[in-house]
Amino acid sequence: MMDPDLLATLSLLIGLELVLGVDNIVALSIIVSRLPEAARQKARVLGLALALIARLVMVAGATWLLTLTEPVLAGRSIKDLILLGGGAFLIYKATKEIHHTVELKDEHAPVGSGSPKSAFASAIATIVAVDIVFALDSVVTAVGMTGDIGTARSLLGYEITDQFIVIATSVILSFVVLLFAAKPIGEFVLHNPSFKILALSFLITIGVTLGLEAFHYEVPKPYIYLPMAFATGVQLLQWRLSRNERRRKRPDVRATGEAGGVPAEGA
Repeated sequence: MMDPDLLATLSLLIGLELVLGVDNIVALSIIVSRLPEAARQKARVLGLALALIARLVMVAGATWLLTLTEPVLAGRSIKDLILLGGGAFLIYKATKEIHHTVELKDEHAPVGSGSPKSAFASAIATIVAVDIVFALDSVVTAVGMTGDIGTARSLLGYEITDQFIVIATSVILSFVVLLFAAKPIGEFVLHNPSFKILALSFLITIGVTLGLEAFHYEVPKPYIYLPMAFATGVQLLQWRLSRNERRRKRPDVRATGEAGGVPAEGA
């Protein structure tokens, strides 16, 4: 039976992964938005599966991962450079998507400029790359939180520490939740332009935060997620108001069966 301290640590790590998973869901929704609808769920599942494998590899190489904090270029470590590059990419991607959404440009254009297969592969690669950027801080934090867990167990002839088991379990369980939440949340965002713009604004905020962290300016997570939650709550109230006003103006909506499926703005 698992030690109570390990269970407490596992619960804490799962909570941490789920909170950070908000970033993943937002980014995932935007990345797959330009794929054909039939390919989106496949991209979500495959992209998250590969991202999960990448995270487990990062956990397994925890000792190596900690060396990424050593300065290598202009006083910046490899971790700093990855965060800086990832933040710049998110800002660029989100700004470009906001422009396309507002100006109604290439609304149904696929990702990439090549064939559907190359667009699909590009989306998968982007999902994995963005997840690795997001995973850096969470994995390093998890390794630090479980540093005193050093008991080794034998599994299939290999020595596996409790530290790896706890972190890997939290990552796997959080990814299962993420997998089930990604589709409904993603489709809702894509069918409601104002929520899509709000999600893209969140990505810009996250990109700026990653850039600040690359220069060792730590931004407390509540300063990021609480305003996000507040803005989302206000937007939900506005969406609910607009939806009720449309229903009042068109009382025959329910009778004609037009209200089925995911409610969309302007429907």
